[in-house]
Amino acid sequence: MTQLKDTVCVGFLSVIFGLAAQPSRAADQTVPGAGNATAIALSSKSPMVQSAKEFLLGRINKIDNATIRAITLDAIANPTTCVTHRAYVTESQKDAILQELIAAGLVDTRDDSTFPGGLKAGVFPPLLEDGSACPHLPQTFFSAPGSFFGGHHSWPGGLAVHESFNDVSSLNLANGYRRVYGHSEGGLPVIDPSNASPLVSDKPADIFLSEDVMVAAPIWHDWAKPMVFQWNSDGSEFRELSFGGNGQTDNFGATGNSKTGGHHMISVAEAMKRGLPPDLVIAQASAHSHTTADNEFKVVNWLHTAAIIAQIDPVARGYLSLDAQGRLRLPPLRRLGEVNLNAALPSQTNMLAEYPLHTLSDADFVATEPAVSIDQVILKTLAPEFGFDPSQIGAYNNGFRNPVFSFLTAERLFIIYGNSGLDGVRVEINNLRQRGII
Repeated sequence: MTQLKDTVCVGFLSVIFGLAAQPSRAADQTVPGAGNATAIALSSKSPMVQSAKEFLLGRINKIDNATIRAITLDAIANPTTCVTHRAYVTESQKDAILQELIAAGLVDTRDDSTFPGGLKAGVFPPLLEDGSACPHLPQTFFSAPGSFFGGHHSWPGGLAVHESFNDVSSLNLANGYRRVYGHSEGGLPVIDPSNASPLVSDKPADIFLSEDVMVAAPIWHDWAKPMVFQWNSDGSEFRELSFGGNGQTDNFGATGNSKTGGHHMISVAEAMKRGLPPDLVIAQASAHSHTTADNEFKVVNWLHTAAIIAQIDPVARGYLSLDAQGRLRLPPLRRLGEVNLNAALPSQTNMLAEYPLHTLSDADFVATEPAVSIDQVILKTLAPEFGFDPSQIGAYNNGFRNPVFSFLTAERLFIIYGNSGLDGVRVEINNLRQRGII
């Protein structure tokens, strides 16, 4: 067993340093992915993916605010939902929006020569019926991967599983805060010991954390991944453009880098265009960085980027505010009856607890990213036993790698391998072969 693990570790190092066979990256990213239909078909057969779909729909249906609930259900569950921020957007309008982003320092112009299709293709991934009154997603929310090929949840349906876990994490974090910080006895706070569960209290909390925000923010955060992570015919994925800053002077003009995955700002643009409330949208935009003083500029830049893409005024809509120097900052929300102290207080006082809690809930990549990296080496090691040659990239990805991950998940295999080695993973894959899945 030790020798087998050592063999896999050697293979893992070869992947890390780029020595293993990689999928093609030359696909045209100005048109919808040629492999999207294959991913839709595969994910629709996976019990894991379909259970994630039912879980997410169940969570959305528990959102108390009827408007947020209806908008979120349409965005996630409606296979013909409109990409509202792209409705009627012409090619010349895309050019103008891109120039506005460049002028604001929210894209890195150096990426134009290296990203497939240039900056325009990265900011405006191809849609079905693009430019019409109702452009459509190029694949379903439930067939999309969770990240780039080889990253966390990078298999058909991985996005839905990722969001299911994040939603559980978000709700558990909120319940933990309520349990520890939200109860009083005799007028002073104490931890409520009344229930054996470490999270759920028998008593109502005397602090407010929005359950609607904690449910909806993780789901909305990655909404655009069906756009940016489309599938190529060989079972690999589109590349994603990072923007939301120029990568050099992003900290209110000082040295800083707020570039991040394009799905982040595109998702926020859609949430803004659909009119979701500021506390939810700002929490959504906080997923990639906490909003403490040193990082506020990142969240502000991502909200600004999204507003330009959506062509809305973020200050007028309450998503951002202006400080005494005329700079965009986080807005004050929920402070009922307070005299406007925004000019006197630092903008950092405008952070709501839901923002960093959502940041924390999106942190499962710490385990799930290495899970895929390690599992990919394990699968290449076992593939010949199941009739697949990893060097035949299209046949291998579409016939073996993607189905194994979509049905079993990389995370499950990662845990099984850690406990039972290759033999444990082999049993799982044999189960798929016996069922005719591979």
